[in-house]
Amino acid sequence: MLNIEAEWISFVIVGFATLFLVGEILVNAKGIFSLLGLGFITVYFSSFLDTGMFFIMLIIYFVGILLIVIDGKVLNDGTLAVIGTVLMVVSVGFASPNWLAGTYAVLGVFIGGLSSLLFLKVFKKRNMWTKITLFDQLTEEEGYSSINTTYKSLIGKTGITRTDMRPIGTVKVEEKEYSAITQGKWLKKDTEIVIESVDGTRILVKEKQ
Repeated sequence: MLNIEAEWISFVIVGFATLFLVGEILVNAKGIFSLLGLGFITVYFSSFLDTGMFFIMLIIYFVGILLIVIDGKVLNDGTLAVIGTVLMVVSVGFASPNWLAGTYAVLGVFIGGLSSLLFLKVFKKRNMWTKITLFDQLTEEEGYSSINTTYKSLIGKTGITRTDMRPIGTVKVEEKEYSAITQGKWLKKDTEIVIESVDGTRILVKEKQ
């Protein structure tokens, strides 16, 4: 068992461990970062824990890492990533010999994790993260459109309300029905309307004069 006497060393060791392990998730480092991260986190846990607790906390820490990976590959909503981060924090916090060393260790998790984002500027990023970060700009020139082209073509056309507009309701334009809204004005069913503007799929109508 190694001996870490200065509490701030926990920040350094856990920080580097998280930096390299999360960095391995973000970029393709060919396993080098994972080995470095594993080495640092092993030093941390082995310094304070006996063999039984060493493996328990190590497993909890890596389950946290695994949840972050699963979030990046499957869910992409951040839920599992948050849970994974909590598990990492819990493992290093409970493994520390006192509250000060634990605080340093927890800071190491957050600072190391945030610092790993710098690797994205240097190394090739993994494709799994493109789902959440949207590296490609969604522009019409690249084949994307933030506004439904069918709805855009409705601007200026006339129709009739199929329900009462309070101020949201249904309108019929060219034999098709759409959900629409007025500028706060209530309109009765079967009122003639004109499409004033379209914002995405939000259709703004007004009474035809």
